[in-house]
Amino acid sequence: MLSQYLHYGLLAVLAIALLFAAFTDLRQRMIYNWLNAGIALAAPLFWWSNGLDLWPGVAIQLGVAVAAFAVFAGLFALRMMGGGDVKLLTAIALWIEPGWFLKMLIVMALAGGLLTIVMGVWHVMRRQRQRLAVPYGVAIAIAGLWVLGTHYIPAAQQGIGAG
Repeated sequence: MLSQYLHYGLLAVLAIALLFAAFTDLRQRMIYNWLNAGIALAAPLFWWSNGLDLWPGVAIQLGVAVAAFAVFAGLFALRMMGGGDVKLLTAIALWIEPGWFLKMLIVMALAGGLLTIVMGVWHVMRRQRQRLAVPYGVAIAIAGLWVLGTHYIPAAQQGIGAG
């Protein structure tokens, strides 16, 4: 029972961290390293509260995070993504089941496309000449919150009520 409350509390903390990442990325075009580190370091508590076995559960989560880092670091090297975005996605990959992480990436791409269009229109309307900077942490947060709201939080509520 205690682990169910911890599970739900950790999900709430992750949701707050995602909102904070979106806010700081929107305002400052920055996602803080301490925030990404905190998300990553809290993942083992989430695994424990979720009853995840070391093999293969934790190993799969770590593998998905390493793969995500490799792919997104490549995009960073091509200047297609910011470093904070890469670290945030890697930290989130430690939390989200692989199938849901892929769904999250699709929602992130859709939200990011929409965000890019909105930012582009805003940029043109204000007649700004500098390069358009899209705060992609907002799209990552939207996608992460979507996963939490559609998959994890309903499951946590059912577990608390069943106990």
